[in-house]
Amino acid sequence: MHILRRKPLNPSNLPDTLTEGHSQAVIVQGGTRLLMSSQVGVDIQGDLAGPELAEQTEAALDNVERLLKGLDGDLSRVVMLRIYLAEYARYDQQVVMEALKHRFPIAPPAATWLIVYGLAEPEWLVAIEAEAVLPGFVLNS
Repeated sequence: MHILRRKPLNPSNLPDTLTEGHSQAVIVQGGTRLLMSSQVGVDIQGDLAGPELAEQTEAALDNVERLLKGLDGDLSRVVMLRIYLAEYARYDQQVVMEALKHRFPIAPPAATWLIVYGLAEPEWLVAIEAEAVLPGFVLNS
């Protein structure tokens, strides 16, 4: 059996990012690293989940979760997030923090937040990249 160990780090000599829904760092041992393309706020048909940042954030996280479930994983396997917010949504970051705290209530992943001028489509407000570690995943040639 392949053992995967994951330990979030939130040292007291750094700001408490748990209030924002992410850890300062995550140590991972074992498993196979999975790098995901950024997921945006669209449903499985590619239609925009809604005009608001909260709707788009939930849809992007749903897409991350769906991808992981397709590989016999779940959100607990996520060790790193990169969150791209369109300039237009920069002052609504609290809704993203709330979504992260809801989706990652225990041992949240590390995260990087970036404000970008815009995303590939003008109505997109958020894109979320995720890195996960899957235990015992074997690639078939």
